[in-house]
Amino acid sequence: MRVRTFELRLIGVALVACWTLTAALVLLAYRPGGPIDLVVGVLACAPLAIALAGVVWPPVTRGDRSFPAMIWLGVVALLVLVPSIAGLLLQLRALGSQTLLPSPEAAYPWLLALAATSLFTGFGLARAMLGQTAMRRRRLVRGILWATGLTLLTSLVLGGAALANDAAMRDRTLVASRFGPTDPDAEPVLCTDPLSVGQDADLALTMHGEVDLRPIGSVELMGRRSGQDYRWLAYVATDRQLGTHGRASVDGVAWEYGPDHGWRPSDDATAEQYSVDRAALDAVLTEGFRATAEDRGIEVIDGARARRCRVAVDGETFVEAFPQVRWLVGDADLHRWRGQLDYWVFLDGQLGQVAGSINGEAAEIEPESLLGTVDLLLTATDRDEHRVIYPPRR
Repeated sequence: MRVRTFELRLIGVALVACWTLTAALVLLAYRPGGPIDLVVGVLACAPLAIALAGVVWPPVTRGDRSFPAMIWLGVVALLVLVPSIAGLLLQLRALGSQTLLPSPEAAYPWLLALAATSLFTGFGLARAMLGQTAMRRRRLVRGILWATGLTLLTSLVLGGAALANDAAMRDRTLVASRFGPTDPDAEPVLCTDPLSVGQDADLALTMHGEVDLRPIGSVELMGRRSGQDYRWLAYVATDRQLGTHGRASVDGVAWEYGPDHGWRPSDDATAEQYSVDRAALDAVLTEGFRATAEDRGIEVIDGARARRCRVAVDGETFVEAFPQVRWLVGDADLHRWRGQLDYWVFLDGQLGQVAGSINGEAAEIEPESLLGTVDLLLTATDRDEHRVIYPPRR
């Protein structure tokens, strides 16, 4: 029994660590400025208290089938919780969303993790209260009742506070936002409805690459676009190179910038592929791709309401949409890479933000390596302001 208790407590400690990280992220990083955002952060510690109880009173059983069941219950909770934490970390670190629970699809993994953690703790509490000699069925019923009560109480209190804060943020009207209209009563179009890019936009694209969890470099791009004309510079810092690159297209004439030659005309026939947001729309956010898009709910970004949608993407399409990835991975074959892209449709029906990642085998990037990953964040802001793109000087 001591060995079983130790093993279950190890799983309990892992759950405590995950819920501690979740509470810390929400309490310290999720500060959108809502009226009760601090309350939401404090209440996020409630699942941590449940997990701690599971360490103090682990659900030890004597049966040859019930003990593996308790092990798998804890493992399932971890398997649901870890990806949810990764998604929360991405949301808080890069996406700028002011909405913690934008939709049921975003909330249900947390509910499943909470229910599994509560079951794990509930069976332990039932054993501690009734004793190990109590009938198994009685302990089972008592454990389920404990789990149901803990899950309902925590989800209602924490979820209610988070939704109330999100609703207050959505109803707050700002004078203006760089992402678009801020009308709190308007609804963004659906993910499958027609999507466009703004006539003009300030563009920002950030890419980061990893191989076997080791950073291999980054790309930081800033520029502008007006209609078909665009001009941008990108600072590239990778294992392969260090310097500034750029592209421009003005009145049908393509330009290229390199660290060793500056601006010069280019006869590249794929100039349209480097138009950043327009290239992403033409390559990966076409009507066919968006027909199967997953609706992730409505979020508030910098005061502007937007619908968050998600599509799956393969490596070849990713490169077509974001050719800047070649500065990170070189000429590696990415056709077996897979990933996903989230895109935000704002109240004007335009694309304002894209974020996501893609990964796959990395042996062609670095010999003897296994997994490569590239993540990105693209924003197209101030889309209602007219711009003039001037041709570069040699």
